[in-house]
Amino acid sequence: MSIYSTIGLPRVINAAGRMTALGVSTLSDEVARAVVEGGQSYVVIDELMDKAGEIIAAYTKAEASLVTSSASAGICMSVAGVISKGKKSIIERLPDSSGLANEILLMKGHVVQFGAPITSLIRLGGGQPVEVGMANDVSETDMIEAISDKTAALLYVKSHHCIQKGMLSLEKMIEIAHAHNLPLIVDAAAEEDMCKYVAMGADLVIYSGAKALEAPTSGFVTGKKQYINYARKQYNGIARPMKIGKEGIMGLLKAMELYFNKDHAAEVKLNLESVAYLNEQINQIKGLTAIQVQDEAGREIYRSQVSVDESLTHKSALTIDAELRSGNPAIHCRKHLLSMGILSFDTRPLGKGDKEIIAARLKEIVEG
Repeated sequence: MSIYSTIGLPRVINAAGRMTALGVSTLSDEVARAVVEGGQSYVVIDELMDKAGEIIAAYTKAEASLVTSSASAGICMSVAGVISKGKKSIIERLPDSSGLANEILLMKGHVVQFGAPITSLIRLGGGQPVEVGMANDVSETDMIEAISDKTAALLYVKSHHCIQKGMLSLEKMIEIAHAHNLPLIVDAAAEEDMCKYVAMGADLVIYSGAKALEAPTSGFVTGKKQYINYARKQYNGIARPMKIGKEGIMGLLKAMELYFNKDHAAEVKLNLESVAYLNEQINQIKGLTAIQVQDEAGREIYRSQVSVDESLTHKSALTIDAELRSGNPAIHCRKHLLSMGILSFDTRPLGKGDKEIIAARLKEIVEG
């Protein structure tokens, strides 16, 4: 029984993925213990932040790292850092950045909404977002010509939410930024490779702690020491409401330790087997055709993608999704392709027996 049932909420089967709206991920016993033990003692927070940054940087092979309360906080703090450059007088007046180099350049196809517009987070940090190119086409010339003496940084968003075609590569964005003596920020919130973008030369890389790492609500920024120091100073400015507690930091560190010692190949194998099993069950249901697909952004994540033939089901994908969510347990799948008549199921968060419940509920909804 879920603890949430004690306050009258239905059980949730999360087949959507590591989504903030569903609580992102669940904690292992080891991580939960670290959170509890971290909350039961006092510590000098600055010293804990120093040590946590050192530990994370060792994992990511970066010059330095910074713990944050979330990836979103990491974006705000990174933007504020590249604008203020550590100057106390500027830190204390942000997000008012009038008269400063405050423009953050990003490709129009990367201007996404993931629960909040990324442009809102840029503005919270004092930045002025500048959308470059067209939604499905951005050239090197477009980006270079957008750079001016008002530019503070370039931002690259690595996400399935983004347009995947017609965009400049991260390598090209780094090249352009550094050719103009500008930092390159990467929003890699849900990414699973914690070292790749630092190794490529990105100056600030932002991750969620609660997504791939399955840590409590948290995040971190990793990269060049100078820029990490600038970002950290924002805890005395705009990031004061974004601070993370000692227990969250300890949970993040334990989750990172477990993640870097995990057999990721075995996890992918289990993911593939789980998708294959679910597809086999769904393909026995009239009007539903399930296939295996890889994550849109190229991550080593596989999902069940189910096409709905309305001539046979007499219900749209939108209707089926609504009925899945309205049951008890409430089943939540991915919504990205619903308007195209496609249901998508992420099997990674599923518990024992959940795949069978999903298949049975689909059969009930479609066949009665």
